[in-house]
Amino acid sequence: MDELRTLAGEADSDDPYAALRAIVRLRTELDRAEAIAVRRARNAGYSWHTIALSLGVSKQAVHKKHGRA
Repeated sequence: MDELRTLAGEADSDDPYAALRAIVRLRTELDRAEAIAVRRARNAGYSWHTIALSLGVSKQAVHKKHGRA
């Protein structure tokens, strides 16, 4: 989580290049965190429907993205 906080701070940089690079790294870290959270939810017995509601996407979208997780 410290990594995410650091990157979020860097994304607010006055230097556009530094901000953009931080945003790219932040997206990567957030994708990783999402995959871990989805895997934990599935292991805990949550349905694809419930996970999709939590993420604000369709059941099909979350299953397509994380179905092998």
